[in-house]
This record gives sequence, C-alpha cells and structure tokens, in this order.
Amino acid sequence: MESARVVVPPELPEPAHDYTRVATMIAWLRQHAAQRPSLADLARQAGVSEFHVQRLFTRWAGVSPKRFLQTLALEDIRRRLADSRNVLELADDAGLSGAGRLHDLVVTLEAVSPGELRSGGAGVEMAYGFHDTPFGQCLLAQTARGVCALRFGDGREEQVGALGADWPGAGLVRDDGATAGTAARIFGPLQRGRRAPLALLVRGTNFQIQVWRALLRIPFGALTTYGAVAQAIGHPRAARAVGSAVGANPVAWLIPCHRVLRESGALGGYRWGETRKAALLGWEAAHMGEAGVRSR
Repeated sequence: MESARVVVPPELPEPAHDYTRVATMIAWLRQHAAQRPSLADLARQAGVSEFHVQRLFTRWAGVSPKRFLQTLALEDIRRRLADSRNVLELADDAGLSGAGRLHDLVVTLEAVSPGELRSGGAGVEMAYGFHDTPFGQCLLAQTARGVCALRFGDGREEQVGALGADWPGAGLVRDDGATAGTAARIFGPLQRGRRAPLALLVRGTNFQIQVWRALLRIPFGALTTYGAVAQAIGHPRAARAVGSAVGANPVAWLIPCHRVLRESGALGGYRWGETRKAALLGWEAAHMGEAGVRSR
C-alpha cells in the first residue's frame, strides 16, 4: 500500500441530522437556480422563518444558502474546472500520488488478491454498521485489512443487499460497535498528531483500481473530468469506461468520485444521488479557503 502528502480539508461538522433537512433545500435551490431565489423564497418553501433557514444552513455548510448556491453555479463550476486543469499531473509533480488524505488521515488503498476477486471475497470476515454523518446516514463495512465500503442512503436493507452483492463470498456480520470507531475517525472532529493510515480494501478489476487510485490524487476542493482521469491513467480514449469505474466506486467520500464532472461542467450522475453530490461539492467549495497542503 502507498501513502502520500495531500490537501488537508478543514474539520468536518459534527454528525447530525441537519443534512436531511438541508438536502431538501439544496434540491429546491438547484431546481430554481435560474430564478435566483432569495432567502425569503427558500424560507417560504421550507415553511420556516428566514432566520431559521439561515442558521440551519450555515450550521451545516458553514456558509449562507446564497453563497452555497453560488458554488454550484455552472459558471463557478467551469471556473473551478479550469483552475483545476491538470490537477492529477500536478499532484504527481508534488509527490501526492498513490493515496488521499482526509483531514488528519492518510488513506491507503489495497486491492484484494486475484483469488479473492474470483471468489467474491470467500473467507473474508466483514463487520458493517450504520452511522450518522454530515452527509446523511452511511453504511460502513470493514475487515481487519481495511474499510471495504462506505455507502450513503436511507434504505438499510437495500444497502446491505448491495454490500452482499459486491462481496458474495464474504461473511457479513452487523456490528455497529465494531465500525463506530472508524466512522468517528472519518467524520468526527479533527484529531491532531500522527496516526496510522486508514486502509481501504476493495474488490475491482485492474482498470477500476487504476481509476480509484487516480481519484485519491484529486485534492480537496479540486474538480476534474472523466477525460482528464482517463488521460492520467494512460487511457485517453477511455473516458466512458472511466465513468463506469467512477460509478462503481464502493467507498464514498474517502475515494472522492464526487469530484469528477462532465467536460461541460454538469455534475453528472452519482451513485448515492445527485443532490448528495451537489452537497459534497458545495460543502467542499465553501471550505476551500480553509484547506491547505502540509507535510507530515
């Protein structure tokens, strides 16, 4: 497994239930962005006071609804794409290739062996649990070798079924207590000081692993395109195949597939919902000024 120095995002907000309420506002704001809705418009839609909307949104995103909407405007997205042009090559030049870092975490990636891939993870013992995060509830699954899945969504049975489909040969056991520490490490307050890397263990084809490793090199707040990822892994004509691999990413947030957009600047799809992708991108954009590169 490899590790690297990468961009350090700011501290995440405490996990809470704000996201569920804010997500509805984000979806409405995006739907009506062309009309430039005011805070009063959003408050009427939400059925609460302007003061409450402003407080709720700022508590979750760190910025006002107006500023958040600006971060998702097509012109702003295109500007950020231009600013982030060749971001993967720049990451290589800076010695950031191989793994990503989430606040104080160094994230490393290991692929299962060919035998484990063929068997669907036979013999792998995996604990999974459900946890609140700043971006909604997640299913987190891990083995002694690392995190295998981080999935967002409300349907618990569907999430467990999808996990089983990804790892048909593994032994799955629900144990929220076993995964709670990892969830707190990922989404909890920033803990200063050097700690062991957070390992990821994933099942995927060689091409998918190449793509997921490339995603780990996208810095916090930066954006790139499917074509740029294809270029970076040495398959410049494989943008569509890259899109499929991005969509198959089993570990949300830690492997930042939400930072990959269409060439036009459109968000494109997202495995865990386009509104959540907008929330992730908007939250990062709102905090970009607080992020920076530092050496370990």
